[in-house]
Amino acid sequence: MAIETKDLSDILISAEETKKGVRPLTELAPNLTIDEAYRIQLATIEKKISEGQVISGKKIGLTSLAMQQLLGVDEPDYGHLLHSMEICNGGTVSRDSLLQPKVEAEIAFVLKKDLIGPNVTVADVLEATDYIQPAIEIVDSRVENWKIKLCDTVADNASSGLYVLGEKKLALDEVDLKEIKMELYRNGVLENEGVGKAALGNPAYCVAWLANKLTTYGIHLKANEVILSGALSAAVNANKGDVFFAKFDSLGEVEVRFD
Repeated sequence: MAIETKDLSDILISAEETKKGVRPLTELAPNLTIDEAYRIQLATIEKKISEGQVISGKKIGLTSLAMQQLLGVDEPDYGHLLHSMEICNGGTVSRDSLLQPKVEAEIAFVLKKDLIGPNVTVADVLEATDYIQPAIEIVDSRVENWKIKLCDTVADNASSGLYVLGEKKLALDEVDLKEIKMELYRNGVLENEGVGKAALGNPAYCVAWLANKLTTYGIHLKANEVILSGALSAAVNANKGDVFFAKFDSLGEVEVRFD
């Protein structure tokens, strides 16, 4: 890679700060590999931690077969969540604070014990989970016009933006993860719907994948971390004035506004 990891990380950080999208990193560094893209992501996160930000969890992306096929991959990707990314349920987000946000609804896992790969199973995830919550993820891309390939989104912290957690918390023995139904509304109109198994058959499988993937980079999932397990339906563009509301069977509701 001709351009240094830090330089590519700095390009993405600058885009986030100026709210001006940049060319895809895969154009700036055509030979960029997945491993290098994750190193860029880590460089960005390490810089933010050095400035006082705190990791609150992880997010899993590309959990639908349609998105994997679109980007020509056969596994999900992941990004880091920071405390500064969390918005309270029913809270308001300034649309101008983001570049090109989209909204997804998903199931959040909160852990009560560490999950350390490489041999984490779905059963391990179920045992390590304290509870689940309804969640909205606001994805965003620092790459102009969402013109991304896999390495672009991985380097860009899996296109993370913000996230919102609902108040209701359920133990996993109170619900069938795969059959939880979700409806996503924008301004009172149903935009799309999905079900738990839309996330690669089982959201807990996605969390297990993540725990094992992180091993490659010397990272593990920690107790009390929030894990966004993957979108249950397509992302919806967010504009000024929009109100998004996601309703989950058993899990309750979660809402966010844009001004």
